[in-house]
Amino acid sequence: MRLYLVQHADAKLKEEDPSRPLSDKGWGDIRNVAKYAEKYLHVQVTQIFHSGKLRAKQTAEVLAEHLHPAKGVIAAEDLEPLDDTKVWKNRLAETAEDVMIVGHLPHLSRLASHLLIRDKEVVAFRMGGIFCLEKDDNGHWTIQWIITPETIP
Repeated sequence: MRLYLVQHADAKLKEEDPSRPLSDKGWGDIRNVAKYAEKYLHVQVTQIFHSGKLRAKQTAEVLAEHLHPAKGVIAAEDLEPLDDTKVWKNRLAETAEDVMIVGHLPHLSRLASHLLIRDKEVVAFRMGGIFCLEKDDNGHWTIQWIITPETIP
């Protein structure tokens, strides 16, 4: 099972539009990412879940145009920025299908941390791949990106 976590694309400021749709930059960015994921990464998902917020819904719909999830795109509960991540950790434990979640911070970051932190290896290295970590000013490490020979166009 593969899980793809996606933070919604850039959205308009609340003062500009209270519904916070994607900005022009957001539309362009997510279209480029979706095309790349389809053409070069060959991402395939059964379903794309999103929080129901307009910016997440629009991001998910663009991804779906390129990834063609068999079960489509659905607004799901418990994906709001401050929702408890245990709900999705439990849901994901019960599925074997490849899925994508389009959501918000800090929820996505917390969910990834809860899924990754355990007594086993956290990173699956690939020969010839590059795994980039970054340390912030407080000495905390985060994953920035991973590239493997299979992901190079």
